[in-house]
Amino acid sequence: MMNWQITATTIYCDAVADEVTLLVYKDGATKCTGYAKYSEPGRETKAVLNKKARELKLNLECQGLGCPRIIQYRDGLLAAENNGKCGTS
Repeated sequence: MMNWQITATTIYCDAVADEVTLLVYKDGATKCTGYAKYSEPGRETKAVLNKKARELKLNLECQGLGCPRIIQYRDGLLAAENNGKCGTS
């Protein structure tokens, strides 16, 4: 049984070259703070992404709701919970 409501971690997301916070709720729902900013970037955000992309010589783009970073984080938490390594009983 999960003894937590929500957990979060901040990571450097190499898909957008910025720090984002990944949130996982006890029901397994997920959220990334970078999604709202980078999935459909406004003019200013797009200009910043394009500048970073040129500097890093990379194609920077949010990978959306199926992002492997958030899926890996969620799956790791849920696996740890199922193995009794997360929270208290």
